[in-house]
Amino acid sequence: MYQLSRIGLAAFAGLALAAPALADDGPDLIFRKSITFKLLTPNDKLATYAIDDPVVENVVCHYTAAEKGGLSGLVGVAEQTSDVSIACRQYGPIRFKEKFDQGDVVFTERRSLLFKRMQIVRGCDAKRNVLVYMVYSDKLIDGSPKNSTSAVPIQPWGASGEPPRCGEFTKG
Repeated sequence: MYQLSRIGLAAFAGLALAAPALADDGPDLIFRKSITFKLLTPNDKLATYAIDDPVVENVVCHYTAAEKGGLSGLVGVAEQTSDVSIACRQYGPIRFKEKFDQGDVVFTERRSLLFKRMQIVRGCDAKRNVLVYMVYSDKLIDGSPKNSTSAVPIQPWGASGEPPRCGEFTKG
């Protein structure tokens, strides 16, 4: 019994120490703005987050998503709406860390307890040397046509010379 308690305590301590590291992988909250008032429970909000592209250095995507308040939002079981907007920008010299497929997932997040996810995916318009990002929600039973798209033209940065061509880093 004593041994089991020590193992459980060690596992809990390990998870507690790992939690900050896991939190670093998620999006950065920029700000939230209340959009409805609820007297005794949290308000409905719009929240703006930033996520760095894990494969393309110096590209950030900011997205704004609705967050339901109320009792279901308070306990984390509310199904969030599919309304999400996105804007992506180059903020330094672009470098590709690896090759990628058209439509690769950059970021995904649950929007309900079980069946709904929001995804940010990336593509390359090789002809124009533009990275294209799309955000959408999908649901196991019936998806959502709501989506938003942002484009990042790959530009020279400082004295870095000619920018890379995204078409050279797409698979296939």
